[in-house]
Amino acid sequence: MTSDSPDEWDWAEGWDQVFTVLAVEPRREIIRSLLDEPHERRLALPEAAESPNQSMGTERFTLQLRHHHLPKLADAGYIRWESDPFCVQRGPHFEEPAFFIESVLEAKDEIPSSLITNCKILQQMTGAD
Repeated sequence: MTSDSPDEWDWAEGWDQVFTVLAVEPRREIIRSLLDEPHERRLALPEAAESPNQSMGTERFTLQLRHHHLPKLADAGYIRWESDPFCVQRGPHFEEPAFFIESVLEAKDEIPSSLITNCKILQQMTGAD
């Protein structure tokens, strides 16, 4: 017999949350931008979320950040952000998504070529064309 108590599913919800947050490139870029920064350092937005893989109009992109991407990251405790000045910094649970981004970056030479194709960031990192 299995038990479906809420406590037994907390671990799964945590994993689902990390993968949901990292499923969209601007959110991954924010985490990646903050990796090498001290905990208290704030980075300017939208620059910290921009990627060479996407061309985004600044106004539309900023609206997406403010109303979708930043709240999702902040609700999980991964970041803190402010509107004025428009900036982002690490949150109390930053280490959770940071672990996955760091792991991918450390294993860049082992990433299948099918995942590198059309990803300008990984192409630059691995020297792939």
